[in-house]
Amino acid sequence: MVTLQIEQNKKYNRLINILAIAIPAVVALLLGIRQKIDLGTWTTYLPHINAIINSMTAILLLAGLYFIKQKNVSAHRTTMLLAFTLGSLFLVSYVLYHLSNESTPFGGQGMVRPVYYFLLVSHIILSVVVVWFVLRAVYFALSGQITKHKAVVRWAYPIWLYVSITGVVVYFMIAPYYQH
Repeated sequence: MVTLQIEQNKKYNRLINILAIAIPAVVALLLGIRQKIDLGTWTTYLPHINAIINSMTAILLLAGLYFIKQKNVSAHRTTMLLAFTLGSLFLVSYVLYHLSNESTPFGGQGMVRPVYYFLLVSHIILSVVVVWFVLRAVYFALSGQITKHKAVVRWAYPIWLYVSITGVVVYFMIAPYYQH
């Protein structure tokens, strides 16, 4: 039985490691495509939808923390799985937008410019890093490995919350420069 558990852990660890590398690599590859695909004008609304998704994710993350502090494991599980689902939906929406629309240059000047780029760069870097942590956190929770879940969440949670919040802040900073 213990051997089976170890083998299962190895299998899932391998899958998580592959996904944690493949997801950002595929996104970067897709974003690197210069020729845009015409998916229709509806895609111009995706940045606004993405900001809503990121806002909802941040709220769910905060609610998940509240629920677990209240020892309401069921509500915690539900909110965190919803946050994970929204994160996955965000990823699809983000890729669709960038496959079909040119990137929007930031037009801000003065001190707001370095603030914007600091937030953007830290958001992007941490959004790549957080994939591995979140996948592990979800796996450990769903497989009942709560001690390991708690250990990885110490890193996953603040990074994920930062990425969600800075995604919204960056959106509001660049939103005036979107072409419609």
